[in-house]
Amino acid sequence: MNPNEYYESEAKVFKALCDPNRLMIIDRLRDGEMCACKILEELAISQSTLSHHMKILCESGLVESARVGKWTHYSLNAPGFERAAQRLSAIATAGSAAEAACCCSEKVG
Repeated sequence: MNPNEYYESEAKVFKALCDPNRLMIIDRLRDGEMCACKILEELAISQSTLSHHMKILCESGLVESARVGKWTHYSLNAPGFERAAQRLSAIATAGSAAEAACCCSEKVG
């Protein structure tokens, strides 16, 4: 995977998490698998809006889908959340390493 592909893949996770409706969907899926019809009832959004949100969540790797009859069932994807947590942890700890590797001999402050 080249660097652009890596960062595009990582950005999908953050895009998925930056919308209130998608956060509500993730929160509801914490209780277990849900049918799209149930998510629609609870969120009071249109079918097309739900489809859009679910596409983004599935592409991010945070949510999995399974077709059951005419409906799609969704569930959280634990490895996707683990990868997101690792990425956030790497970002959070990067500052101290960058500060230690500063090329300036004088500190501003």
